[in-house]
Amino acid sequence: MTVFADSSALVKLYVPEAGHIAVRSITDPIVIADLARVEVPAAFWGKVRTGELALDDADVLISAFEFDYHGDDTTEPIFAVVAHGEPTLIDAARHAARHQLRAYDAVQLACAIAARRADPSIHTIAVFDKHLQNAAVAEGFAVLGNR
Repeated sequence: MTVFADSSALVKLYVPEAGHIAVRSITDPIVIADLARVEVPAAFWGKVRTGELALDDADVLISAFEFDYHGDDTTEPIFAVVAHGEPTLIDAARHAARHQLRAYDAVQLACAIAARRADPSIHTIAVFDKHLQNAAVAEGFAVLGNR
């Protein structure tokens, strides 16, 4: 089985916040949306702004995330990345209306659905936003996160 993880779940791989134990216990492959490439570092910088994270710690966490995202010459990335093209954005706009989601949450959901179309073993989405959790359940996903 494969798990789709949104950015709220990915942050928990690097920062010990509520729900991190569940996310860190995922042993299945993790699929993510390409927009996590921006959202996860932005979340770390947000933690710096609020004083939850030191600047140096954010730099280290961003480097770790980027390594996990890209890999290097000898190490494969740990994530499979779904790129959001025009069809996914069209679906995201529909999901935003249907489920009253914020823009990037709708893109996350559309990417999860696109990933499930490509790999029917994706039945679970790791997400900690209540609105996105409810939308994911309505779209037939099991949810890993605080419901």
